[in-house]
Amino acid sequence: MTGKRKLIFIRHSKAEDQLPSISDFERSLTAKGKQNSKLMAQLLLSRGEDPGRVISSPAFRALETALIFCREYGISPDEIRLNPKLYLSLEEDEFLSFIRGMSNDDHTITLFGHNPMLTEMAAWFASDEPEVLSKTGICCLSFDAESWSEVEPESGTTEYYLTLKDLA
Repeated sequence: MTGKRKLIFIRHSKAEDQLPSISDFERSLTAKGKQNSKLMAQLLLSRGEDPGRVISSPAFRALETALIFCREYGISPDEIRLNPKLYLSLEEDEFLSFIRGMSNDDHTITLFGHNPMLTEMAAWFASDEPEVLSKTGICCLSFDAESWSEVEPESGTTEYYLTLKDLA
């Protein structure tokens, strides 16, 4: 797989409504959100896609989505890297530093997080204009690059964009 890098962006699934008793950070997935995460993980798995390095926002709904995907893939929860930058907002130059800082041992990186940041990151790195990521939406970009340090804005090719509608 030399010369090819992939970024897979996965937005967390349907979460509980915001309540005064629970912080935004602690919100959990709904039962439907958990089911949708499992179905989308199975769809991705059926495509033969290896998620590679899994990095998640530490916010519970994103981590929960990542855990469900990893369970379907047989990936240990210990393999998930938490990165608070995926919960807080990143500026465009921070996107680039974040991606260029990835290990070259990881040819594919799967990011679990939130909108609008995930959609903005995908749009910034894509050579086309990917759609807004819906809940549990998956966008995969590939790059012709030997290392993450070579990845440039607007250089990614959208390989696929999957939504819950693709399950029908």
